Amino acid sequence: MSHATIEKPVEADAPPTTHGTDEKGRKTTRTILAIGFVVVVALALLLVFTAPTEESSRITIGFSLNSFFLWLGGLNPLVQIPAVLLVFGVVVAIILVLIEFAPRPGRGYFIMRLVACLVIPVLALLLLRPYANAVVYVVAIALLVGALLFFADFRARQGAGYLFQLVLFMAPAAIMLLLGLIYPAISTIFKSFFDKTGDEFVGLENYIWVFTNPVGTSSVINTIIWALLAPVISVVIGLAYAVFIDRARGEKFLKVLVFMPVAISFVGAGIIWKFMYDARQGDQIGLLNAIVTAFGGDPVQWLAIKPILNTLMLLIVFIWTQTGFAMVILSAAIKAVPVEQMEAAELDGTNAWQRFRNVTVPGIRSSLIVVLTTITIASLKVYDIVAVMTGGRDETSVLGFEMVNQQQRFQSYGHSSALAVVLFLFVLPLIIYNARSMAKQREIR
Repeated sequence: MSHATIEKPVEADAPPTTHGTDEKGRKTTRTILAIGFVVVVALALLLVFTAPTEESSRITIGFSLNSFFLWLGGLNPLVQIPAVLLVFGVVVAIILVLIEFAPRPGRGYFIMRLVACLVIPVLALLLLRPYANAVVYVVAIALLVGALLFFADFRARQGAGYLFQLVLFMAPAAIMLLLGLIYPAISTIFKSFFDKTGDEFVGLENYIWVFTNPVGTSSVINTIIWALLAPVISVVIGLAYAVFIDRARGEKFLKVLVFMPVAISFVGAGIIWKFMYDARQGDQIGLLNAIVTAFGGDPVQWLAIKPILNTLMLLIVFIWTQTGFAMVILSAAIKAVPVEQMEAAELDGTNAWQRFRNVTVPGIRSSLIVVLTTITIASLKVYDIVAVMTGGRDETSVLGFEMVNQQQRFQSYGHSSALAVVLFLFVLPLIIYNARSMAKQREIR
């Protein structure tokens, strides 16, 4: 009895075969990409540490971002916005065309992807107008990055064009993050190990200055005081407002009054409270000293009482602006606590305080964490209140203010960078904790 072989028909719409579906192919791809990445990093380091020669001239494509902004600055202000929108529209149109057409199968689209992978990185890097003798490194890095992208896309398990399209979607945001966040952060860390001019390597000398110099030490101590007291007091007062105002008549009107300081900038709040603390001979315009003199006392220079009281006076301004924010978030969280839980606790014979402590607070725990970490990060970065009210005098300086002060007033980029890194290290654990808490909440949902 013969057995006929039955061939399975090939589907017309089956995805194209790739070169990275088998284990051996994936291993080869990963090896080549790793080697290419190492070469790119090596070329980048050569680009950074190779000094330009004085006799060589700049080599560009005849156009750069710098020349574009210079040209844009020379235009009429009414023409600048349409010009920016036009350029932005052209860039977006090119990206959308590539996203739509380049991933399609076919020789023509294959060539389009290849040209885009090689040309776009070269144009992007040359638009930055490299140093005089660095054009070789720039072009080599750009071509190698483009070749690695094309190779990874060609061998992707999802088929050629998938990775290319994904990178194009992510490229604008990634470039903005790279130029606006990652590169400045790396540059700041790098400069923190050099002297005030940025020419001589001094190791940890700037960090030693931060923790031993009176100015740096007081900045660190005051920042810690701000980070410990400001969020706790703001959340406690905001939570009290949220609980009691929810039960009061005219809830909306009262919430608007409490929330109004949030709409005021730190500069405006600093000016308002500077008048509150004002001290002078004769008639007082500051509310606090008007009360003091009304009872027969002498005017008090509130912002000059060191070492702690003047810092607490500045803290009051910050708490005044953040309490409304805490109240709004926590009020919404309290309203989301299930009524059934409150009723069950009431049937068990608990009083109002017990229901608040055992039902309400656990129910708004995630909101409390978000508000606490948000206000803590804001208190660590505070600058405006200190700059407006005291200018950092009388031991009121904080890391955010002193960082700017060292750079602008003393032209000490090393000290300024070290202060920025210390501030970043203070903020980083809070950001990580907040991100992990939000990830856990998403997992629960």
